[in-house]
Amino acid sequence: MRRLVYVSHANVVVEPDKPVPLWSLSDEGRRRHVAFGETALARSVTKVFSSAETKAVEAARASFPRLASTLAIREAMHENDRSATGFLAPPEFWPVVERFFAEPTVSVRGWERAVDAQGRIVAATERALAESAEHETIALVGHGGVGTLLYCHLAGLPIARHDQPGTGGGNVIVAEFGETVTVSHWQAMEDFAR
Repeated sequence: MRRLVYVSHANVVVEPDKPVPLWSLSDEGRRRHVAFGETALARSVTKVFSSAETKAVEAARASFPRLASTLAIREAMHENDRSATGFLAPPEFWPVVERFFAEPTVSVRGWERAVDAQGRIVAATERALAESAEHETIALVGHGGVGTLLYCHLAGLPIARHDQPGTGGGNVIVAEFGETVTVSHWQAMEDFAR
């Protein structure tokens, strides 16, 4: 059975004056990914694909250090494009996120539309699966927003907001491809250490 592990990057250093795709993991985020890398789930992964955003590449290398030299970086796996607004602080950010998911065919404040971001992450996932063997476990390391859009697609659900547990990212979705597709909801990376 083929298995897909989608990992959202954990805690970052928020730098409002720097483009969001260039943000790095915080010390806490890096620690969480290193700990996840020691779990049986992470050790079962044989191939890793990552968004090109700095925090995702750092998360992939910290979570799967033995596969770092073969890490496949995919531009199309980036978070939904929010460059039209740049950084929005939390009081302003969350209502825009709510509209992004509630109105998937609308460009909210110039952001990439949810339907377009979903099509992009689904296509990138299908390419990654096509590059892997039938019984392989692959990991995609990316972002919460497009991870949720991928979850909706795999679960056969309409686009909607399915928040990650806790704060700071660092969550996992596991999909298994057999006669049917089964997909878990977001789980904290720490849940796999138990």
